[in-house]
Amino acid sequence: MTLVGGGPGAVDLLTLRAWRALQSADVVVADRLGPVEILAELPPHVRVVDVGKEPGRHPVPQERINEILVEHALAGAHVVRLKGGDPFVLGRGGEEVVACVAAGVPVEVVPGITSAVAVPGLAGIPLTHRGVTTGFHVVSGHCAAGSDGASERSGPLDAAAVACVRDATATLVVLMGVRSLGAIVAQSLAAGADPATPVAIVENGSTAEQRVTRARLDEAAGVAAVRGVRSPAVVVIGRVAAEGLLEGTSERRLAGAGV
Repeated sequence: MTLVGGGPGAVDLLTLRAWRALQSADVVVADRLGPVEILAELPPHVRVVDVGKEPGRHPVPQERINEILVEHALAGAHVVRLKGGDPFVLGRGGEEVVACVAAGVPVEVVPGITSAVAVPGLAGIPLTHRGVTTGFHVVSGHCAAGSDGASERSGPLDAAAVACVRDATATLVVLMGVRSLGAIVAQSLAAGADPATPVAIVENGSTAEQRVTRARLDEAAGVAAVRGVRSPAVVVIGRVAAEGLLEGTSERRLAGAGV
């Protein structure tokens, strides 16, 4: 089985190694997000199994996805598991590797360009910037109850993430955080974060529908609601999200030609 990270969505951000793996596949088990347009370009004999999930709707549970990968691999097929972003960055790729290895299925991992870094970059938002911040922290906007003490938190963020916002020590990047944005804002403000902290929300990063919404921390949830912000989106909280940090950038998508 080959576990492939497909990047944030644009087909031309798929790596060459990922492309080669897809071209040699017998079965491709694909998510809803990522470079799904590439599926139409696969050789005609390739079987595509759709296991895509949507917020609040998981028609194919993770356990069943694991079984699908193992079943096809043990039947002799070259299985490619195509995931958006990087499979090991909040992608549950590790669980799929564990399931395959436990069943005696060897796994090759093809890293992908994680949306946590690529999507802000495409919107002209550097996660680190000299004189502003030298680090960033990536978290999920939702957590499973009872895992890692999550049920005891006062909100979706762990202590380290809250500290990033409160103390402005690093940029906070939140994946899958649209539905919990109000709770994230409330939790950060309750911890003492500056209400004027810049927030940027990048929807549909790397695609023709990419859109950036900016606001102060204390107004971010309201502004997002008014603009109808929806997933998939990456939320960036910190000084690097300020409008005009990089001269000449705005809501437009950078086309790879620099700023």
